[in-house]
Amino acid sequence: MPLSGEAIRTMNYVDDISGTLRRILATLPTLTEDERARVSEYIGKSDPSYASVVEAIKGA
Repeated sequence: MPLSGEAIRTMNYVDDISGTLRRILATLPTLTEDERARVSEYIGKSDPSYASVVEAIKGA
């Protein structure tokens, strides 16, 4: 069954997120321990989180 335009657009958003996560991973080695801790805390507080979106997809 072919995908709707909305499903394809959503998958493109996932590609964008993956690209952003790759950039974050590439930057991490250049950060100090304090900076890494602050980034980790910031990501942990983000809402919605990646994990909450995955759970919403599974429950939909």
